[in-house]
Amino acid sequence: MPADNQPTNRRQEAEDSRIAWHALSSAEVVRRLETDAAAGLTESQVAARLAELGPNQLQESPPPPWWQKLLRQFQDLVILILLAAAVISGLVGEWADAAAIVAIVLVNGLIGFLQEERARQALAALKQLSAPEARVTRGGETQSLPADQLVPGDRIELEAGDNVPADARLLKSASLRVTESALTGESEPAGKQADAEVAEAAGLGDRMTMVHAGTVVAAGHAVAVVTQTGMQTELGRIASLLSRSEPEMTPLQRRLGELGRLLIIVCLVVVGVIFLLEITRGGSLLDVLMRAVSLAVAAVPEGLPAVVTLVLAIGLQRMVARNALVRRLPSVETLGSVTVICSDKTGTLTRNEMTVRELVTPSGRYAVSGAGYDPHGSFKRLPDDGGETTPVTARDDPDLRRLLAIGLRCNNATIRPTGDGATWRVVGDPTEGALVVAARKAGLGGDDADEPILLEKPFDSERKLMSVVVRREAGPLVYTKGAPEVLLGRCVAEQRNGEVVSLTDSRRREILDIAAGMADRALRVLAHAWRELEPHDNLPATGGPAAVAATSAADISEAELVFAGLAGMIDPPRDEVRVAVETCRSAGIRPVMITGDHPATAVAIGRELRLVDDADGDRAVTGADLDGLDDDALVEAVGQVAVYARVSAEHKLRVVKAWQRRGEVVAMTGDGVNDAPAVRAADIGIAMGVTGTDVTKEASDMVLTDDNFASIVSAIKEGRGIYDNIQKFIHYLLSCNAGEVILMFVTAAAGWPAPLAAIQILWLNLVTDGLPALALGLEPPERDIMSRAPRPPREPVIPLRRGLLILAHGLLVAAVSISAFWLTWQGEACRESEARTITFCVAAFAQLFFAIGCRSERQTAFALGFFTNPWLLLAILMSGLLQLAVVMLPGVQSVFEIEQALEAEWALVLGLSLVPVTVIELAKLLPWPDWSAAGGRREGSVR
Repeated sequence: MPADNQPTNRRQEAEDSRIAWHALSSAEVVRRLETDAAAGLTESQVAARLAELGPNQLQESPPPPWWQKLLRQFQDLVILILLAAAVISGLVGEWADAAAIVAIVLVNGLIGFLQEERARQALAALKQLSAPEARVTRGGETQSLPADQLVPGDRIELEAGDNVPADARLLKSASLRVTESALTGESEPAGKQADAEVAEAAGLGDRMTMVHAGTVVAAGHAVAVVTQTGMQTELGRIASLLSRSEPEMTPLQRRLGELGRLLIIVCLVVVGVIFLLEITRGGSLLDVLMRAVSLAVAAVPEGLPAVVTLVLAIGLQRMVARNALVRRLPSVETLGSVTVICSDKTGTLTRNEMTVRELVTPSGRYAVSGAGYDPHGSFKRLPDDGGETTPVTARDDPDLRRLLAIGLRCNNATIRPTGDGATWRVVGDPTEGALVVAARKAGLGGDDADEPILLEKPFDSERKLMSVVVRREAGPLVYTKGAPEVLLGRCVAEQRNGEVVSLTDSRRREILDIAAGMADRALRVLAHAWRELEPHDNLPATGGPAAVAATSAADISEAELVFAGLAGMIDPPRDEVRVAVETCRSAGIRPVMITGDHPATAVAIGRELRLVDDADGDRAVTGADLDGLDDDALVEAVGQVAVYARVSAEHKLRVVKAWQRRGEVVAMTGDGVNDAPAVRAADIGIAMGVTGTDVTKEASDMVLTDDNFASIVSAIKEGRGIYDNIQKFIHYLLSCNAGEVILMFVTAAAGWPAPLAAIQILWLNLVTDGLPALALGLEPPERDIMSRAPRPPREPVIPLRRGLLILAHGLLVAAVSISAFWLTWQGEACRESEARTITFCVAAFAQLFFAIGCRSERQTAFALGFFTNPWLLLAILMSGLLQLAVVMLPGVQSVFEIEQALEAEWALVLGLSLVPVTVIELAKLLPWPDWSAAGGRREGSVR
């Protein structure tokens, strides 16, 4: 009976620990799991098993219920003191005050709860984006799927660098070695073999026929069938024994916690002084206590960690849109401090799409237009005297047509359009794909099947040649391509203007010189040749893979060939990388290329991208050069090296550490297993999302979903913007809080009546700490953010200069509030209530308008554009309407101790409220000295 009709038996098998999958033959495992060793499961089987067994995930302890999360919002000391004050108010009959205090506390707690929930959801979305994938064959088609979608019976493929996604029995293996230290503690990779005989009682480390979830493929490749998923895997059984640990705070959150504790101490001291002054002056104990507690609550931004987490999570999701997936929140801080980017070449700085740029036949030289695998382009003949180029077609040039035909037919690659049809991809070797694309640009290939392949002699590293036999009506031909120095030694003639002429030794040296010149321009050069072949019995009648495989290709003679020409190709630089490199330089970031490629190719690409600037003394070194330098000498040398070529994993690690010893913050890209040590050692490890292995992704802090260097620069820009925004809303909150504390302290010291009631202080805290602060966290990066020096990595959240600025801005807010109170009160007891109301409004609107001035330290709101952050305008509008409601609505006035509505006084309120933001914006226009927190580091200082 099909597996889909036996869910109970399968669940029992999945949960039965006595099944020794490692001891069963692969055929028996396939039979028991009712799968297909070649085609895998069907979609209906997968759906049934997924519904029955659940996703391939380790179960986590259930999160606390929502009501527990909500109650946590009321566990802060200041909140508990405020609730105690509300109880005292109720006991003495001040029910309105008690109700208002409780209402504000509840609203504040609800806002904190919603912010934490939003942050949790945003982080969960990021976690889903970074979920591992597995190569799975289902219904005969191999595809990459999220690993949590695997079910028992799935056929999976594994290769070096992959994380094993589930427990699986090997079906095929080749030189497979797996690091199982996470399960067994053995540091050395364990050898695996699909056809090994393993005893049923074998321990976990001796099960050669099995691979297990949580381990890593160190070498080789394999095909396996999944036997256990989720909590039924060996890793799941271990996980079930562990208790859930609380997530660690990020360094930024820890520093903010320290800042919060310092603020609490300072504020409690100030509030205590105010309390003593008011009591000494003869104030009511209850009123003074309420006011002191309210001020303490208003002065401490207790919701700051939740807001920071939310802004970080939203910012990281914004990075995803720029093809950069940051896997760890602390990395955002480091991104803003990056001073050196060590980047791989292939696919990151270049397109990873080999492109034929130049063709040489015995009769002429040709330039080929177009880049990448798009089969659209043209050919122009390059004159020997440097004159103008001439467009040509392969149809009218027999030598060019022959050269392109050889490249097309002596080839195992194909090109196909992607799903959207806008781009193309190569199936097969990229170098061969470039030759196919060049032929397609000339109109060859596609439906052109007049030269079917009869035999093939594959390329090997000793011969450095590949040959095929093609059938034609005029007789079969041998097409050969390979290394110029090898192929020319086998040529006796060349095709010039459609005629075959003998090839002299001097002409052979001339062609080799041309090939060497092309190589000096970083072109990879392949020579092409052909010869006629007499029909004989060994040739199949028709072409096709079966015929090619069935006959002996060893009989193909690769001698007495006719030279057809040279093809020069290169992996061209990405167009957007040139701009990104310039952006790096203006941002004080040094881009460096580290590649295993040939030095000439690396330097040519480096010059084209302006990574190498001869005027600045930049140079290139090889891995062999690095071997001749000790670590101290390398630290001295790295400042002048722009390109590292022919380097190993150890060399990459040494370069990263050398930059770090110079005090630089290093980002390092990588894709292969050998890159993982350097990626992990870097301050920001960056893995390639398309070509990167699982090991490198796990070692990284950030994954590029498009493998593009420009995306690194975009991520740094976003990272700088996120940190800027965190500083902006911290600046805003602390300035507002400082303004309220200074207002209460100065009036108490002067012996004036209290300018704000307790309930009004709490309301100000609620209005200013809510929407405007969060909206500042959504500010887009400033236009000049990549023209600034990198931020020092050990810079505190509030450096001294910003701390002084916060105090100055707090004084401005306090000054207009004090002015409002004095101008209205003027020592007359009968006007205290009116003065308190006006002060209440001035303090509220001054703080709301002040948010506009916090958008940038350097640029005015007009320079930024008022509507570039519509969320801030909306937040100010909504908060302002709430303030108007509590002042003007009769049913609410009594709660906030407002005895009469304002009329003509609104002019005074508006005028004073605009003073702080006006002063701050005008101050930005003055020529202030450069007090950059970056300590004077400027472009080029990383050299």
